Amino acid sequence: MNIVDLSHPLDPERMSIPPGLPQFTSCPIATVPKDGFSMHTVSFGSHTGTHVDAPSHFIADGKTIDQIPLTALVGPALVLDFTHKGPKEVITWVDIVQSPHAEKIEAGIILLFQTGWSKHWATTGGIYWDHPYLSADVAEQLIARGVCVIGVDCASPDKSVLAPPWVFPFHHSFLSRGGFIVENLTLREVQGPKVMVNLLPINLVGCDGAPVRGIAWK
Repeated sequence: MNIVDLSHPLDPERMSIPPGLPQFTSCPIATVPKDGFSMHTVSFGSHTGTHVDAPSHFIADGKTIDQIPLTALVGPALVLDFTHKGPKEVITWVDIVQSPHAEKIEAGIILLFQTGWSKHWATTGGIYWDHPYLSADVAEQLIARGVCVIGVDCASPDKSVLAPPWVFPFHHSFLSRGGFIVENLTLREVQGPKVMVNLLPINLVGCDGAPVRGIAWK
């Protein structure tokens, strides 16, 4: 079985984190030469690196990370290729239904949007935040078809907003209907339209998001 890593490394020297949000740190507090063992303190925001958005990220009474069913984030996934989309270009429902393998969108499938934007992770100049994004109506269409988990290989399924006003229509629509969102995936090594994935987050009780070590296999 060939296992593919779908997550960016948590590396304080190479990360894309929006301005003003907590930076990732990993600091040694004990070393083997000095103390006989090694230990670090680790600090990060709940939406650092490759991570899951729980409904409570935007919905006041929405499920938190620890309330997400394990079965929701493990199973068959369909990869849709939108690498032809350019910076800040919208992906519409028409684009989706006209894309190859769209007929495989069905209830229970985990839908992954491959934009190719993960190649800009940790680059300078801010291009990582200029990714393609999903139109808000896509959320309702997917939920209506029984798709409750989507993942993107970029910062957000919405247009990234780095300063007020904060507007995230896809998040609000999808999370309010009980969906879950996985962000900052790497999908470059995923072969074929349909794979098995495990996108389980750290079990942070009461939290609105948590990092993922995502994997895919066939």
